Amino acid sequence: MHFHTAYVPDSEDYLFVIGAGEGTGTSVMVKSLKGIGDWKIMEPSQDYEINIIDVVDGIVYFTTNIDAPKGRLMSAPVSNPVRSSWKELIGEGEGVLKSMQFSGDNMLVTYEKDASDHVYLYDKSGKQLAEITLPTFGSIALSSSRKNDEVFYSFSSFTYPSAVYSYDKNSGESTLVKKPDVSGLDMDDYVTEQVFYPSADGTKVPMFLTYKKGLERDGKNPVYLYGYGGFNISLTPGFSPNRILWLENGGIYAQTNLRGGSEYGEEWHTAGTKMNKLNVFNDFISAAEYLVKENWTNPELITIEGGSNGGLLVGATVNMRPDLFKVAIPRVGVMDMMRYHLFTIGWNWASDYGTSADSKEMAQYLLDYSPVHNIKNDGTPYPAILVTTADHDDRVVPAHSFKYAATLQAADTGDAPKLIRIDSNAGHGAGKPLAKVVDEYTDIYSFIYQNLGIAPVEK
Repeated sequence: MHFHTAYVPDSEDYLFVIGAGEGTGTSVMVKSLKGIGDWKIMEPSQDYEINIIDVVDGIVYFTTNIDAPKGRLMSAPVSNPVRSSWKELIGEGEGVLKSMQFSGDNMLVTYEKDASDHVYLYDKSGKQLAEITLPTFGSIALSSSRKNDEVFYSFSSFTYPSAVYSYDKNSGESTLVKKPDVSGLDMDDYVTEQVFYPSADGTKVPMFLTYKKGLERDGKNPVYLYGYGGFNISLTPGFSPNRILWLENGGIYAQTNLRGGSEYGEEWHTAGTKMNKLNVFNDFISAAEYLVKENWTNPELITIEGGSNGGLLVGATVNMRPDLFKVAIPRVGVMDMMRYHLFTIGWNWASDYGTSADSKEMAQYLLDYSPVHNIKNDGTPYPAILVTTADHDDRVVPAHSFKYAATLQAADTGDAPKLIRIDSNAGHGAGKPLAKVVDEYTDIYSFIYQNLGIAPVEK
């Protein structure tokens, strides 16, 4: 089965059809919208990523990770866009090339370095001219056009609600245009730092820590540890209002960039897939161990949370190290790794997970970490667990969470509560109305604080 996307660049003269679903990348073909010529096959396979940017004066500009796991910027004649005609404009660098867009006669290129965005100004030949100076670690979204030299961008970070800036290419200065006014909240009261910790195999993994200024490293701080680690998805800094209650009550928000994501390119991604998946769980466990070792917290104050593939992460790591966490929130998780590919869109996750039908070895590997199949039943104390799902989730079917919660409740895993929260008339998470989001986080935080023994105080 394939997914197809039609894309018409700003030039409006060409139609690109992008195919996906069979591999980890995209196939690409192109046709003139003026009725001239047949379809041209730019890339037949779905083994690599190709992102079309625009067609300018008969030249198609695009990014790809072919022969460059961290990405490079290429061009080719749109009349003959096969690989032998490609020309490299900007080669692979230290950071992961995320995107390029035009601004007049210049190019704005966004890289991700150590899980944070960096933006550079280039001329059309690929010569770097300047870097846009950003306030701190963060994520950026650019707005520009080939038609003029105006550049606007939105920037957000853990302590920066999304704000809009204008950028002057001549002076290199950014000017604040608009920022949210959050009454009663001063984000200067908080600080974010980035640390690097060793995983079980010695790999250095980055993690962001956000907390209130003046917090002491006395081993007594509650920690909310969040991760994902899969499907080439990167966790960059961003603002979320639901974390403010946590930070205001002396909590540390820790966001770790596990293998399986795109933070360091395709090699980082594949290092957390299929029979490398245990790297992801070890990275997450090592994050908690680091926070304890460095005296930020202790196991009686650590909450872990993740959704979808992150729900699998939480379920698997709880089974591996139930002693390391006090509270676990696996949300809409993939909990049955032996049968996930048989339901709804599950087959499409095989590129990251592999399936039990692939081979005896793959089936055994999946069985050895599958959350629902590895719940202990010998009196080993587990953390308090709140499973969340929704009755209309057609992405990760709620049966995953139902089976996992039922198995937990039937097993002898100590006295901490094992509950499930089933949202009604809701799906996988995207598009929920604000009222449902507020209700869900009210239940989640109530569960966390109750089981940490903390009475939260509102500001």
